[in-house]
Amino acid sequence: MKLTLILSKILFLWILLLPARTGLAQPQEVRTGIYLINVYDLDINQHSYYVDCYIWFKWKGELDPMNIEFVNAVEKWGATVVPFYEEPQVLEDGYFYNGMRYEGRFYHAFDLERFPLDQHALDVQIENIDYSQDSLVYVAEENPTYVREDLVLPGWTILGTEVENRTHRYPINFGETGKPEAIFSNFVFELQLRRPFNYFLLKLLLPLLIVICVSLGALLINPVSIDARISLPIGGLLSAVFLQQSYSSALPDVGYMVLMDKIYLLVYALIAAILLRVVLMGNRVIIRKEALDIEQVRKSDRRRIVILTVLLIAGIGLLLL
Repeated sequence: MKLTLILSKILFLWILLLPARTGLAQPQEVRTGIYLINVYDLDINQHSYYVDCYIWFKWKGELDPMNIEFVNAVEKWGATVVPFYEEPQVLEDGYFYNGMRYEGRFYHAFDLERFPLDQHALDVQIENIDYSQDSLVYVAEENPTYVREDLVLPGWTILGTEVENRTHRYPINFGETGKPEAIFSNFVFELQLRRPFNYFLLKLLLPLLIVICVSLGALLINPVSIDARISLPIGGLLSAVFLQQSYSSALPDVGYMVLMDKIYLLVYALIAAILLRVVLMGNRVIIRKEALDIEQVRKSDRRRIVILTVLLIAGIGLLLL
């Protein structure tokens, strides 16, 4: 029994010491924070934007986390990096401390499927160049992100910020024979943005509603006045095409329809229905020489106005959901 007890204790101690003996010690944690000074030159066509920010690190251990790479940075030759200190400073709580001010251009693939009600998360991603995740990990400290209080992005509403600690796995060994795939700690800062609803309501939807009302007005004109009735929806169709081109020219070429394109499809269908009604009534008057019951035709046209309006509103409502 005594021998069994001794062997059990030895086995237990061996298990406890196994990580240190086999190199599986816990990675060094680096507390990371960011202060966003400015975001400017946000270019949706180029899928990029400039960020000016401070980033700082606090850590205990021998590994210096300052040698970092901004994963989604572009035009790195034009970036500005200014360290806080040449050497890490030791704080009163025993942590090493250092940081940098970084200004550079970043890439973000803007998803415009919900334009003009789209939301985006402008991100800044950092990784350490020297140490993989099993040696060094970036973690968000308490209150890790701050944004300048008077920061304004014209044409956008700032919703807030988020930070996330991710694992970035490279499924290759970068040509080093015998080495496994590379895994690095990835620290991500996100600035949440959306377009103001007034942009959609006043600049895009309101002019389109005016075109729709003018087109529907064709059904209120005397059925015998064919020229006047047909000119309104044709003019509305041309105006709708012009309005669509005015916002499409400001967007990058994408392989899908954005929300506003789908709304315009509904408008085109409504105008086509009005034109069809006007043409059919014109054929009855001009070609068939029918004597129309004007009052009955007007009642029918008013019903069509209500039906088309309800269908349009319901269609737009479903698209906005």
